[in-house]
Amino acid sequence: MNLAGKTLFISGASRGIGLAIAKRAARDGANLVLVAKTTEPNPKLPGTLYSAAEEIEAAGGKALPIPTDIRDEAAVAAAVAQGVERFGGIDILVNNASAINLTPTPATPMKRFDLMFGVNVRGTYCCTQACLAELIKSAQAGRNPHVLNMSPPLSMKEHWFAPHVAYTMAKYGMSMCTLGHAGEFRKHGIAVNSLWPRTAIATAALQMIPGIDTALCRKPEILSDAAYFILTSDAKATTGNFFIDDEVLAKHGITDLEPYSVTPGTKQFVPDFFVD
Repeated sequence: MNLAGKTLFISGASRGIGLAIAKRAARDGANLVLVAKTTEPNPKLPGTLYSAAEEIEAAGGKALPIPTDIRDEAAVAAAVAQGVERFGGIDILVNNASAINLTPTPATPMKRFDLMFGVNVRGTYCCTQACLAELIKSAQAGRNPHVLNMSPPLSMKEHWFAPHVAYTMAKYGMSMCTLGHAGEFRKHGIAVNSLWPRTAIATAALQMIPGIDTALCRKPEILSDAAYFILTSDAKATTGNFFIDDEVLAKHGITDLEPYSVTPGTKQFVPDFFVD
């Protein structure tokens, strides 16, 4: 099974992990509906929606870039409608867009709290709701529909909450969507899973966080390869899981992770959050 002719709707697709997942699907000849806010180049965050579309077309896919704030339900509904008009439906939703702020409670302005909940939780829920009718049609047509949330395993351990309560709650909100929607959509034959990295991933967003050495991280491609295996699995048999990238790859016979290292030969990587 591959992704040839499938249509993926990916949030936060202008750079980093979202773009890597899109490019991996493009190699099969997939259609990519790309939603993100970045339309103008930013010196601190390279890559725009349109440069991402060019990379996807060059990789063999068909791209439809749609500037979208996923906190705006009307904008999300319009993006879904445009994707359906262009490609005939939606088979896969990747909820990748996310906002991060690793601050303790006194240092978290409510504006940042609202941004994290608006993008991570509300945005994930909104995109899922907006794509659901098309995903049901995809299931009825035997096209193996999937929802993949880029969010961590749920863990009710104090040490994952105490340093940054707001961010943890916002990311776990995405994971609660996985748990609930997997159960709700099982009857339709729609898979809903989460994917999370064991180590920190070198992205432009990570470079904005003080104190993290991206040289000791892995590349986004470790997640895009793991996502590919999940998205090409049987939707009826693979749902409600909280996958970790290296475990997915190992299950498919990939145990040499050296190609994913930012710095060749790295032995001690920066660990990601939320993986016990």
